[in-house]
Amino acid sequence: MTTGFSVVPASERSWADLQTVLGTRGEPHRCQCQRYKLLPRESFAGFPLEERAARLRSQTDPGRPEADATTGLLAYLDGEPVGWCAVEPRSAYGGLLRNNRVPWADRDEDRTDAGVWAVTCFVTRVGFRRRGVSRALAQAAVEFARARGARAVEGYPMTATNALLTELHVGVRQVFADAGFTEVSHPTPRRVVMRVDF
Repeated sequence: MTTGFSVVPASERSWADLQTVLGTRGEPHRCQCQRYKLLPRESFAGFPLEERAARLRSQTDPGRPEADATTGLLAYLDGEPVGWCAVEPRSAYGGLLRNNRVPWADRDEDRTDAGVWAVTCFVTRVGFRRRGVSRALAQAAVEFARARGARAVEGYPMTATNALLTELHVGVRQVFADAGFTEVSHPTPRRVVMRVDF
């Protein structure tokens, strides 16, 4: 684990902490980590921000029976909420399962295998960037998935360091490599599939 951080399941912390990380403007605030959760024929234009936030709140609610197995992680630095990482069984991400390129190009695998988990998003709170928040979260995501019975965990980061800021929510290759992930495919010029098998 990267030193100085504590990382815990979002279901064990307050909704206010998660919203502090996502902020009040910008892409993380607008998305509410719902990009890969959209149902068939849904689009962001089809439902308001309040609905996306309500969905995330439900997904991270500690009262939800499966919340201990299907939530994201929050990172803290000196008690301050500083980062978010979406990690749960890959089968929970309908938008990811419907994508024909990332992560499926050149792979023959059961897309709905709940034993394979996915890290789909990182958010670092404004004012705390370039301090290793994503690295701490990626390392914690591996242990989180392993402890909950995953047989593998994947990520789909960018390879380019000059990626657009809006693309960096998926992480960068080196963050995953530092957490022990290895490349299993290269579906686009700037995206790779990284994986840890347990």
